[in-house]
Amino acid sequence: MSSAPFQTTLELRPSSRLEVVDVNRHLKDQVGDRLHAYPKALYLSYHTTAGYVDTRLAGRLNHDQDSIRQFLSAFQRVFPPDAGYRHDELDLRSELSEEQRATEPRNADSHLTFIAAGLANCVSVEQTGDTRTWFVDLDGTNGPVRRTRKTTVVGYHGEEVTGTTRMKIPVSRHAVDSVNLKDPRIGLFARIEEEVRRQGIDRGRVDIALLPEEQHAGLTVNEYETLLMSHDLPEVLSNPLRFMLEKGKGAIRDPRAIPGKTMNYARYDVVKIINELMDVLGMSESVVERIVNRFMAVPASRFLRVKKAISLPILALDGNGAGRIAEGTYQSPILVHWRSAPSALREVELTFVRLH
Repeated sequence: MSSAPFQTTLELRPSSRLEVVDVNRHLKDQVGDRLHAYPKALYLSYHTTAGYVDTRLAGRLNHDQDSIRQFLSAFQRVFPPDAGYRHDELDLRSELSEEQRATEPRNADSHLTFIAAGLANCVSVEQTGDTRTWFVDLDGTNGPVRRTRKTTVVGYHGEEVTGTTRMKIPVSRHAVDSVNLKDPRIGLFARIEEEVRRQGIDRGRVDIALLPEEQHAGLTVNEYETLLMSHDLPEVLSNPLRFMLEKGKGAIRDPRAIPGKTMNYARYDVVKIINELMDVLGMSESVVERIVNRFMAVPASRFLRVKKAISLPILALDGNGAGRIAEGTYQSPILVHWRSAPSALREVELTFVRLH
């Protein structure tokens, strides 16, 4: 048995905007069967429009590539490209230079699909001889340009919980809001880094979970860009049909017919989308009926697969054995809620895990 975890980083170059990749097939081409010596593996993405399918969801989809694509395409129809997203109004993005505005992708739909479909920046997988772990790129090409994506894989023998702690996160009293947990004023990253040092974790992860009593809220890892978080995501949490409706307006010539017709079309599309999800996930008719009824009334908490927990990987990246949070340039853990918290606080539990 190998004495230490095995770590490698792959580069992937998608050939289409939506691409579903079995990472282990690429890993075998690069490092052969080295990962097979380890019963567990940690996979992480450094991107906000490309990440991993949750392992339980992949299992429900029978690890079938076409089923995964069908699942994602349902969310893509809810968030079609060029549907009036504020994030895509590049002239309003003050953080971009003129040169960046010329090449920056208009990809709000990809960010929202990532969040709504519950894609993950980091997953832990039990390894078998035929394990397939699915990396999904929602924004793999920008016009004729193929993007380069990176993913790191760590093979390991086991894991040990080294400690847990809780933190209260201040949130606004707005009914719909998002909080950047990377904001130094919150102190989450400082707390994590302090605990990682104190516990001597060189490779591992920290699992961040909302307490069970924290309702109408979720966690994701994505880009905390002002227009995306202040306008587009709140629109989705308030009304997931918003951008489907916006896209549909362009297809209707009679302006007086827009409100009624687009709502009818959107409702019809939603039923089709949920039926597709039923087929691919093996849901019963009664479950679908409940989802449709709830979706038409208070949809965000029923339809969107926003997670209650996320993981941040800890890796020794600087060569001196000290672990720190491994993250992409634009990644931030984000807390979202679609109903205000009574005390203007949300509580999370941090669980520190060492890989060996």
